[in-house]
Amino acid sequence: MDSFKTFLKAGHSPTLFASFLYFAFSCCIWVLNGAMAPFITDDLHLTAAQKGLMLSIPIFAGAFMRFPLGLLAQYIGRKRATLVEMSMIAVAMLFGYFFVHTFNDLLAMGTLLGIAGASFGVALSLGSGWFPPRYKGLAMGLVGAGNVGTAVSVLVAPPLAQAYGWQTVYGFAAIAICIPMIVMIVFAKEPPDLDAHASFREHIACLFEKDGWAFSIIYGVTFGGFIGLTSFLPSYYYDQFHVSKVQAGQLTMLAAFMGAALRIFGGWISDRWGGVNTLTVVIVTVAISLVLCGLSGNSLTATTLLLMLCFAALGAGNGALFQLVPLRWPLTTAVAGSMIGEIGALGGGLVPNAMGMSKQLSGTYLWGFVTIAVLAVIALSMMRVMQVRWTRTWAEKGGRARTMPAAPASAVYGKQAVSR
Repeated sequence: MDSFKTFLKAGHSPTLFASFLYFAFSCCIWVLNGAMAPFITDDLHLTAAQKGLMLSIPIFAGAFMRFPLGLLAQYIGRKRATLVEMSMIAVAMLFGYFFVHTFNDLLAMGTLLGIAGASFGVALSLGSGWFPPRYKGLAMGLVGAGNVGTAVSVLVAPPLAQAYGWQTVYGFAAIAICIPMIVMIVFAKEPPDLDAHASFREHIACLFEKDGWAFSIIYGVTFGGFIGLTSFLPSYYYDQFHVSKVQAGQLTMLAAFMGAALRIFGGWISDRWGGVNTLTVVIVTVAISLVLCGLSGNSLTATTLLLMLCFAALGAGNGALFQLVPLRWPLTTAVAGSMIGEIGALGGGLVPNAMGMSKQLSGTYLWGFVTIAVLAVIALSMMRVMQVRWTRTWAEKGGRARTMPAAPASAVYGKQAVSR
């Protein structure tokens, strides 16, 4: 407890809280279509493939919008950028309330929901910006735990949709986003760190390196799997087990909450055990549990327990990956984390499509689960090969932080990694 108090005193805790709340509300709104998918599907009579497309667009749009929001934050400041984004979210939700009536309208709404998904990089940079390098990883982990908003969405949106209609839920969201806006205005302060003033080249520097792509691919499995499955599970439970639409959301919440809660634990255990070791266990667990989910399609209990295990591993994996980011990019942690988050999030858009196409082409969701599991194993194999070099240069064995200062990243990888 004393160490946590020391951590809070090392930065600006009101900004940390405001960033967490902003990210949580954004995540909640980002997956609204997934949370309400059973209602939308029945109302618009969507096929499995159409449903997969509907659920993937917000994820893809959110990933692509992260970088423009990051650039905006450079010019007007991160706090102001969050307020601009939340204002745009409110307008987007009003569009959903008044104008979404057809499948094409729904696809447009999915793109607008991506505005909420763009919050990741700015939220982490704002929340961690007041903290010194030794605490940035924990600060980013605490802000990142705001993805608990996905669990809130699948719990709250279905009852509201049942009571008032799914279009009306967009209206409720337009009102709700005012809460983090007020908190941000009153409590947050613009951080003094240099990440906000990074050049365009510095923002994309990690993508000129193999490590940047490797981290993005791994994050595509952990966070991409988390957000993609969260969006799809209400539909899966409703179609596969014929539970009510509200129950489908509640069952999804159990898994999504596990993923959000274990993110901080993943960072904590990685500090002690090593991020590479943690990610190895995580990805093996994810792959096995996904295949077993596909094979347990007749058992609601087994599927729910397996999905909770899978999401716990995915959440821990998100924390583990961002334990490694400050080690690899110590001088540009928030910048590198933002870009990795953007590229990695694209993996989430593949999940609903894979599941929808599996159902439409084969009549079962099994091959969707298997496809995601195979991609996870490929990412694991890549990491195990690359970690040999990692542990010779910037990390201890297993991915732990070095006890002695490592050689500057610029000396190992070239000046483009950290040049200012």
